[in-house]
Amino acid sequence: MEIYFILYKPAVPGNVGAAARAIKTMGFSHLRLIDPCDHLCEEALMLAHGSHDILQSAELFSDFESAVADLDLVVCTTAKGRTAKHDYHSSRNLMGLLSNKKEQLGKVGILFGTEESGLPNQLILKSDMAMSIPMAGSYPSLNLAQSVMVTAYELSPLKHMEKPGEILAKSWEGFGTLKKQTKQLLIDAGIPEGTPLFHRILERLATVDANDIPLLLSVLSRIQKTY
Repeated sequence: MEIYFILYKPAVPGNVGAAARAIKTMGFSHLRLIDPCDHLCEEALMLAHGSHDILQSAELFSDFESAVADLDLVVCTTAKGRTAKHDYHSSRNLMGLLSNKKEQLGKVGILFGTEESGLPNQLILKSDMAMSIPMAGSYPSLNLAQSVMVTAYELSPLKHMEKPGEILAKSWEGFGTLKKQTKQLLIDAGIPEGTPLFHRILERLATVDANDIPLLLSVLSRIQKTY
């Protein structure tokens, strides 16, 4: 399983540089930027001390859809209450949720919002899961780079769980295929994307146990044959 850290419209170059340093410190290497500021300016490079390679290899995208198109699972980070999502998982539980499906996930994206206003509800809704970082109630929020650092730290055990030469499970055998086929089945059944029921079903699907994924894929295959 590969983890991709995705920054949505970051406006402060120093935050991008510090985020690059944070993910490299925790053993990760994939950074994606959606409509970013100048991520290679002097300020960004200074804050990315020892991590210039992460900045220079960062993948750039113009919109959310293209940035997540090849990912099996997208986890958004937000400090918001119950708005676009029903379930908000603690960052402390994220590693367990992902490791449970480790053999069924090829690429996982962790999405972070802007420094000023976080993520719009539309992108929270389109993400598979929503995660929040527990904080003291009297303090409003974490800096973007700090949020990346906390999340990378919580997920760092996933890197240590990998065995040398381990081959990722083929995406068609895992959660990515389950999500794609479920979306199509819902649309065929008259539950279009954008409706509360559609997104609630996909939100719950993201928490399914790894052992149930092959079973659900088998059921979906049989249902699709009846259409």
